[in-house]
Amino acid sequence: MRLSATDVYAFQALGFLGTQDPARWVSSEEISESTGVHRPYLVRILAALSAKGVVKSKKGIGGGYALSRRPQLISLCEVVRAIDGPVAPLSCISLNWREHCPEEDRCHARATIYTRMRDAMLGVLQEFSVHDLVIDAQRGVSYGHCLGHLLKPNA
Repeated sequence: MRLSATDVYAFQALGFLGTQDPARWVSSEEISESTGVHRPYLVRILAALSAKGVVKSKKGIGGGYALSRRPQLISLCEVVRAIDGPVAPLSCISLNWREHCPEEDRCHARATIYTRMRDAMLGVLQEFSVHDLVIDAQRGVSYGHCLGHLLKPNA
């Protein structure tokens, strides 16, 4: 699994939202200014997060975005799935988007390696929550530097 720029931007935005009063609607402009995420890209990220129930949105004057639940109750697994879809490295072992493979009953790698990879990734992402991102936001940590460290497909 690799993090994408979209994941990094989503983490930055969610960390910021987690520092806000839960009853307050925060505009996309304010989130953009506070996180450095370009507003058009941010709006698409927030729409994906809203569609999956990670954030809630309100249109119109006084509207904006807020976390759908307390930061501790939103796992990073939920966030990554909202942005990227399946966490599993292959569809034949995906828990939510499984596709049948004609070799699955005989495939040793599927039964051992690939399943353990999936379980390890899911375990780590489920262990941490948006609250962990809030800690960085409160400390003024910017994930902008992470973008320069993203791995390329053939690195």
